[in-house]
Amino acid sequence: MRFHVTHPLVHRPYHPGLVTGAGVARLARAAESAGFDGYGFTDHPAPTQRWLDHGGHDALDPFVALGFVAAATSTIRLVPNIVVLPYRNPFVVAKAAATLDALSGGRFTLAAGVGYLEGEYAALGVDHGDRAQLFDESLEAIVAVWSGDDVTVDGRGFRAHGITAHPRPVVPPPIWIGGNSGAARRRVAERGDGWCPFPAPPGLARYVGTAVLDGPATLAEGIADLRRRLEAAGRDPATVDVAFSCPAGGDPAGDHFDVEAHLQGIAELAGIGVTWVHVGIPGDDPERAAEVLARYGESVIAPLRKGTP
Repeated sequence: MRFHVTHPLVHRPYHPGLVTGAGVARLARAAESAGFDGYGFTDHPAPTQRWLDHGGHDALDPFVALGFVAAATSTIRLVPNIVVLPYRNPFVVAKAAATLDALSGGRFTLAAGVGYLEGEYAALGVDHGDRAQLFDESLEAIVAVWSGDDVTVDGRGFRAHGITAHPRPVVPPPIWIGGNSGAARRRVAERGDGWCPFPAPPGLARYVGTAVLDGPATLAEGIADLRRRLEAAGRDPATVDVAFSCPAGGDPAGDHFDVEAHLQGIAELAGIGVTWVHVGIPGDDPERAAEVLARYGESVIAPLRKGTP
């Protein structure tokens, strides 16, 4: 099992220490030292005030921020959570990702999804109703320009004829697909290297327009469906990652965090096919966030790596 964390820019107003280069670098190094395998950022270039007032959060640009992480660390993977592909031209995404991958020594993973915020789509000049088609076309373009020269792709939002973009990745970065739907799993089976769904009880699922995923049972059903799709495509399911969070044991930052229950929850997730666990850390104070990272590393990651949970 591997572990990743998203930069804890989750409260409003945010702590100023979370939006400095030094603050980003410090927490990324703390995560790496604690044994975490991935560090990432959310993608919200133009959120609406209404969304922010109803539980949304501010964000750093994921590509720029991950550049700071790459420079400050040496082993941890750069895993955004997640890049909304239709927000950007795919060749711009491909170039940013290839650059990060090159400068980090091959540590970038492109975790991407379709997003759901209509106001953000409108602000960026992209038709929210076209997002699924734009996502599929973007994936096609990114894979093509990473793997060959003289690329021609005719998309709904772009036309590219005879494009060559170097430096190309020596090994194309893994592509993880976010989302809970069958369409997301179809995309993984077609050209993805990982599936990163998110917990979605019925109310949240209706709000964001996705499938309900409210516990191990529904997650297991989704993973079983993914495996069927992969096998039908002639692919080995064991080569595809699945990332999810583990609520068992409570909040890792809480005084009553139950490590044994959490370890049991991780074992249950591993048993149904999860390979990466996403861990939430507090965003009220960078000092506290660093402490939680260290404590989680000592109490959860280290024992699992030693085989003595």
